[in-house]
Amino acid sequence: MNWGWIGSNLGLIGGRVLEHLALTAPPIVIGLVLSIPLGYWAGRSQVARSILLSLGGVLYTIPSIALLVLVPVVLGLAILDPLNLVFALSIYAVAIMVRSAADAFASVPQDVLASATAVGFSRWQRFFAVELPLAVPVLLAGIRVVSVSTVSLASVGALIGIDQLGSFFTDAFQRSFLTEAIVGIVCILLLAALYDVILSRIGRAITPWNHARRMAAPQIYAPQDAEVL
Repeated sequence: MNWGWIGSNLGLIGGRVLEHLALTAPPIVIGLVLSIPLGYWAGRSQVARSILLSLGGVLYTIPSIALLVLVPVVLGLAILDPLNLVFALSIYAVAIMVRSAADAFASVPQDVLASATAVGFSRWQRFFAVELPLAVPVLLAGIRVVSVSTVSLASVGALIGIDQLGSFFTDAFQRSFLTEAIVGIVCILLLAALYDVILSRIGRAITPWNHARRMAAPQIYAPQDAEVL
């Protein structure tokens, strides 16, 4: 481990982290936004669920390198345009997130929906006031998985020349310099952990009732000195 290289390249490391952050944040947001209507549809229709989840599974099995080659052809962008990576990561994010979104909306109790309809809620009022808030915990669990996956997959973009933390891996391979690879791995792990903490905090902030319910749940403790019969 070459600590001197790390100390003299802190600016480069920080720049790579910011580049990785800029490339991964949009796909996570896009994945969440697109998966909500798709997941709602899948949660209310078995036919839609079967089609969307099967399509999501197929999309996620596409090799990342192949997708990064196909995207610029489809979009008409230059091969080194970072938008290619953002678009590819968004496809993977939706493919993963749509299943979580479908499960989230399917988990909303039917009697709660019936009660909301009975008191006069319109379809849109029921969605925004009842269904979406109750689906948030499962949605957030899904987007936390998506964030980790996106941060990891983004490193593949270095293979087509898009600068970010994955560039440390290609440089380490070309120069046989293990320190760069270790720095890249550590930075990716820390960035994934940062996303997870932020999303966890957001979930706690927007669903205070869920946190309060967990805190109020009775704790069951096994007696430490129970006699063994």
